[in-house]
Amino acid sequence: MESKKRSEDKSLDLALRPKFFNEYIGQEKLKNNLKILIEAAQKRKEPIEHLLFYGPAGLGKTTLAHLVAREMNAQMRVTSGPAIEKVGDLASILTNLSPNDVLFIDEAHRLNKLIEEILYPAMENRSLDIIIGKGPSARAIQLELPSFTIIAATTRVALLSSPLRSRFSGGSFRLDFYTQNDIEKIIDRSAKILGVKIHPEAIPLIASRSRFTPRIANRLLKRARDYAEVKGSGIITAPLAEDALKLLEIDNLGLDTLDRKILDTIINKFAGGPVGINTIAASLREEEDTIEEVSEPYLMQMGLLDRTTRGRLATPLAYEHLGIKMKEDDQRKLI
Repeated sequence: MESKKRSEDKSLDLALRPKFFNEYIGQEKLKNNLKILIEAAQKRKEPIEHLLFYGPAGLGKTTLAHLVAREMNAQMRVTSGPAIEKVGDLASILTNLSPNDVLFIDEAHRLNKLIEEILYPAMENRSLDIIIGKGPSARAIQLELPSFTIIAATTRVALLSSPLRSRFSGGSFRLDFYTQNDIEKIIDRSAKILGVKIHPEAIPLIASRSRFTPRIANRLLKRARDYAEVKGSGIITAPLAEDALKLLEIDNLGLDTLDRKILDTIINKFAGGPVGINTIAASLREEEDTIEEVSEPYLMQMGLLDRTTRGRLATPLAYEHLGIKMKEDDQRKLI
């Protein structure tokens, strides 16, 4: 039953994904840059240059990659950093590309250094250098590759080596959190696609809890729809949306249980910080990557958390949000 629910959600997510640039809401500057790159490449009758998209999870990096491929009338092949474990894996992917294909590499920060080094000539010269054999009998061969484009996405751009980042000749583009207005437009569009009736006053309510992130906005909309079907007449009203969000334990700032636990742990267990991410993760029995990639960007965006060289610090806003009085010693740490 659970797997069926996940499968349905995945199908719905695909249905909600914009298929054309004019359907993609937000990230205007980035879209304008991409349109210029695409049009210029089309005029030259060349593949678009390699692109890197980075930023917090759920902001639309994968969707943009699909849109670029569609605009270029190119076939898109999809892989991820963890999936490319050996040189042979990469060689198999690259040698099976057709001319003008787009290769999308998600979680590019998880590529190992050996794979990165093999990618350099592939990206620059469209050639693949392979060592066959070992020791004195080893020999190098060079395989010519068809013209292609790599689009990489990452939530942690700092983990990509400088040489690899410099190979994205088309540009490196950061996706920022969306505005409240953009998220409201996304929810309104998604509701129409899903055939969900939603009262106008429920839209900004859901948007305000969506962490300025389209993926979360769509997830909350679907859960509000479920709640309205079970507890109401199937129409999402503001009171029903509020009740659904309470059931999900999402507060008025969009913080979930893990977010609040992170802040509470820093404040109550470690006197407000500074404390290392590994210590926080061990204390909560959570993965470091989950905290760094999912929770931290939003907590920092909201001014609830500071990341320093000494560790993480809870800000006065974090104390206020959790209703905890800040001690004088904790205040001095922020000076």
